[in-house]
Amino acid sequence: MLTLDKVYHAAYVLKDIVRKTALIESPKLNPECKLYLKTENLQVTGSFKVRGAGYKISQLTEEEKARGVIACSAGNHAQGVALAARNYGIKSVICLPDGAPISKVEATKSYGAEVVMVPGVYDDAYKRALELRDEMGYSFVHPFNDDDVIAGQGTIALEILEELQDIDAVVVPIGGGGLISGVAYTLKQLNPDIKVYGVQASGAPSMYNSIKHGKIERLESVSTIADGIAVKEPGDNTFKLISKYVDDVVTVTEGEISSAILGLIEQHKLIAEGAGAVSVAAVMFNKVPVKGKKVVALVSGGNIDVTILSRVIKRGLLMSGRNHTLCIELMDKPGQLKQVSAIIAELGANVISIHHERASETMDINGCYLRIVLETRNHEHINEITDALTNAGFKLV
Repeated sequence: MLTLDKVYHAAYVLKDIVRKTALIESPKLNPECKLYLKTENLQVTGSFKVRGAGYKISQLTEEEKARGVIACSAGNHAQGVALAARNYGIKSVICLPDGAPISKVEATKSYGAEVVMVPGVYDDAYKRALELRDEMGYSFVHPFNDDDVIAGQGTIALEILEELQDIDAVVVPIGGGGLISGVAYTLKQLNPDIKVYGVQASGAPSMYNSIKHGKIERLESVSTIADGIAVKEPGDNTFKLISKYVDDVVTVTEGEISSAILGLIEQHKLIAEGAGAVSVAAVMFNKVPVKGKKVVALVSGGNIDVTILSRVIKRGLLMSGRNHTLCIELMDKPGQLKQVSAIIAELGANVISIHHERASETMDINGCYLRIVLETRNHEHINEITDALTNAGFKLV
């Protein structure tokens, strides 16, 4: 059973395993509130998951430790279990879906785990882990629906309150719900006035739907860059705790998540994965009531696959108005490009690329399209440029 004593005990047990992560002020991501970032992306293994896994493993009997532990995960939980098991000198077996990113597979192996690649998706890996548990007598370490795991995650709340006592709200990512269950339970026991808001990706809103409809619901499919919180069905334990202790659950879009990742890189030189950035996205785009409040956004992890980072940055630039493509219909005659360039230069935008297309069958025989990719400051800057071009007589397509 989850108790405050258990959370304090977890903090004591974990002091030599986990890093006490920094709480840093963030004045620019949303100037309407006083925002702080709890940087669990800088935790050992790059994610908060080592806290729950470490405490769970510490509470096993000597006999259970001798047999070893098993878990299934496509990422952060796998690395947390592997590192915690190595610290206690016990065997760990991790079942991973065979489509898991190579970087995450190698990272899990580097912490000393035996990796079993399972054909299919997460659900197939989960099923295989349970089979191996029964065959070999391993102890299964659940990623979220376990009181010891939840108590371990709750230690983050103790660290936040150690540094900032007068906070109004804490914003936390939700996948299966283990992190926010531990954080919300601990905060509400120590200060019931602190608001706790949960955030999911709009492409994987399993807990959001479940809370809104008052019963656990399973999604048919999930699709989001926040793969760390792409959970089809929340746990029964976490659902009860969230229903009781969390003030509201909201969702953010892929574009908003990308903008948050970009904002963290630019403003704080911090790398967050999609799952870790949803809390920041919720604050940036005012999905939760933070105006005039002192708020902590929990950045839960930084293990983003570098192969998609450039795509995420590009999406973030588009979303925040830092990148824009104009398509202008012109008459194909001398001086047109010079006029367009002069307007863009005068307004301080930077041309990244130009593509000139001859007329299509639907336009004037002397017509052409000019496609220009611009580097801009924000959406207001884009509007200035489009207004100036329109006022000069150019037709924007």
